[in-house]
Amino acid sequence: MTPNKMNPDKTTARIVGALFIITMVAGMIEAYLVAPILNGPLKDIYPNETRVMVGALLIIVMSVGIAGIAITIFPIAKRHSEAIAITYICFRTVECVLLIIGAISSLLLITLSHEYLKAGGPDASYFQTLGTLALRARYSAYQIAMVVLGLGSLMLFNSFLKSKLIPRFISIWGLVGYAFLLASALLDIFGIIDTIKGAGAVLYIPGGLFELVVFPIWLIVKGFNPAAIDNHNV
Repeated sequence: MTPNKMNPDKTTARIVGALFIITMVAGMIEAYLVAPILNGPLKDIYPNETRVMVGALLIIVMSVGIAGIAITIFPIAKRHSEAIAITYICFRTVECVLLIIGAISSLLLITLSHEYLKAGGPDASYFQTLGTLALRARYSAYQIAMVVLGLGSLMLFNSFLKSKLIPRFISIWGLVGYAFLLASALLDIFGIIDTIKGAGAVLYIPGGLFELVVFPIWLIVKGFNPAAIDNHNV
């Protein structure tokens, strides 16, 4: 491979790696900064309006990063399977939409909390009910987004495993991590486990380490396997 041909692929790998880190960090900050407030009493949301709005903004940043990952990785993935590359973009687009629905629900909870406090707090059961529905919509949208992420990523990393674009152990780690993610989201949707705490949260660890450290650091430092790219160039 000539240097001129290698450089764009190396740059692509570094961009994808950086976007994985950015989206993961944004998601983690939102989870620790905002989720405890939203899961608490409705009366506590409006007084923490700024934090909730920052959390919604972080979700938007995360969604843009996710879209960026799918678009940037498309030319590389397409060389090995155009169908999987297109499917991955479609799945991650759906994921973005679902996450944005979650962000909108967070902003709605600010308004509901404000109205709840204006109406007299404990006696305003109507707002409590709406708040519970908005919180449930946010949570359900997130879990469905994780199902979509798991399915799309399993297909992508199965393709990477076959094409050897990245080392075998990294592809396998990705497949295991996304399988756990998919299983945890489905089990949570059906009420079998709780992914916020306990055993359900543990299932997120392999995929979280993969997206935050293993895969992006490899891409930034080493990039995609140039030999595998060469074998599929036309």
